[in-house]
Amino acid sequence: MANREKWKWCIPIRVKIIYHPLMLQPYDSTPAGAPGRLESAVEILSKATGYELLTSEPATDEQILRAHGPNHLESVKSDGEFMRGGLLFEMAALAAGGAILTGHIAARGEPAFGLIRPPGHHASRNSYWGFCYHNNIAISLLDLENKGIIKSAFVLDFDLHIGDGNIDILGGKPGYIISNPRSQGDDAYLAEVGQILDAAPDVDIIVASAGFDQYENDWGGNLSTDAFRQIGKMMHDFAMERCEGRRYGLLEGGYNFQDLGTNVYAFCEGLQGR
Repeated sequence: MANREKWKWCIPIRVKIIYHPLMLQPYDSTPAGAPGRLESAVEILSKATGYELLTSEPATDEQILRAHGPNHLESVKSDGEFMRGGLLFEMAALAAGGAILTGHIAARGEPAFGLIRPPGHHASRNSYWGFCYHNNIAISLLDLENKGIIKSAFVLDFDLHIGDGNIDILGGKPGYIISNPRSQGDDAYLAEVGQILDAAPDVDIIVASAGFDQYENDWGGNLSTDAFRQIGKMMHDFAMERCEGRRYGLLEGGYNFQDLGTNVYAFCEGLQGR
């Protein structure tokens, strides 16, 4: 028994998953905040060999304000007071904090995935919609920049919907590139992603706005589970060649609750290069 336990702890961690148990609780009436959304992902990733689930801390107001204006922050706080006794704002701050932790782990060259909600890519500097409240991508990248860890980033947004919030906050910012592939079907979509990455300059880190609503059995009716794995693998290869292995993903859309865990796992396997 002792030898088996010793061997167990020698297994290398492949991907760190950032998560908080509070995120299992429903927090608003949207599909993103509905009960049962994250359970399949938590079950699969917690049992997968070599994966490690880490809990996040809430982002501070200072960290959130790097991406958003004061009125935005106060509006989310105000709206959140009426959602399940303040749970909405607590959850949004936890998601932003989880995104920050995910980014910092990735900046060490370790693959990481933020299994967080609410999503964030529709949250602009001074407004929010589309099930989003804080822009988790922007908050995580700007925290890394503030600490002098990065100066540039590539954001691959493969959500079904264009991340207008990512574009509003980060678009046009020197050193930052945002891509939203639009092709239909695995072959065309993966070819487009490949072309975009091949044409990109070197950056300090690559991150995915990981929207699994592109799934063939979700709203988008577009990509297979294996396509998500291949997207992760392409990010892995890009990171190894162009940004010292720094890569991570943050959950955005994905509303086939039963299959979400399988798709997230496939992407994370690809992110490891498998």
